[in-house]
Amino acid sequence: MTGYQPRPIDPAALAELRAIDDAGHPCAPYRETGTGAPLRCCLRGSEPGELIALVSYAPLRRWAAATGGSPGAYDEQGPVFIHAEACAGPDPERAGYPFSRPGALRTVRRYDAHGRIVGGRLLEIPAEEEKGFDAALDEAFADPEVALAHVRAVEFGCFHFEVRRP
Repeated sequence: MTGYQPRPIDPAALAELRAIDDAGHPCAPYRETGTGAPLRCCLRGSEPGELIALVSYAPLRRWAAATGGSPGAYDEQGPVFIHAEACAGPDPERAGYPFSRPGALRTVRRYDAHGRIVGGRLLEIPAEEEKGFDAALDEAFADPEVALAHVRAVEFGCFHFEVRRP
């Protein structure tokens, strides 16, 4: 069991993204022909034949709007894969951190209650994946200023999931 709760994109935000994304583009669904596109709605890889979409998402902007934060220049948006139609969300029986594989590089970016970056670190996912993520998040939340952390892929800079202060 992970020590922290990886959060998918909120269902209300997903409903909006399935119409118009955070860059103002209409959603363009397509049938998945491969496997493994990291779906941020249910925190798992895609499967062939699923109807998915690649949309622009601004996680910090949406968090700030809900909490009264003001990220200013730290507001950014980027591509994420989602199911093009509503899904059940993450499987509650699935343990561990999503999109995790030993050797993959992730950033764990820390934000304060205003939405400003207050630190971060590079994480090379170890063989004991959960322990590696737990240690990086323990380090992040040891700073009382940290309100949330975003986990992103280094290769593409894509947002993977958010973790809020427990």
